[in-house]
Amino acid sequence: MATQVAPADRGATRIADRVVAKIAAQAAREALPAVPADGGAPHATVSVRHDIAHVRISLELDYPGDIGTQCGAVRRQVAERVKALAGMEVPEVAVQVERLHSEHDRGAAQRRIR
Repeated sequence: MATQVAPADRGATRIADRVVAKIAAQAAREALPAVPADGGAPHATVSVRHDIAHVRISLELDYPGDIGTQCGAVRRQVAERVKALAGMEVPEVAVQVERLHSEHDRGAAQRRIR
């Protein structure tokens, strides 16, 4: 007579890096007060090995603003959401600020358009 194997013991689940990257990018958006009006949404790249996700987030921020505080909030939110939704540890979230958007720059761009 065959012994029944519990469903949890029958196989493995693998979550693709690109799926974890989407989770991380969405978490970064959630952590920011707003995406700059003329800026791009946060983008993530992820490398996963043995249920440990190494995350790099590229983002654009409004200026002036507390860049350090915003980046810290992104790091915390990304680590928490990836752990909660994908079950992966995130020992480090590297945040790269690609561009700062200032009110002065937006005003100058609008004047050039007119």
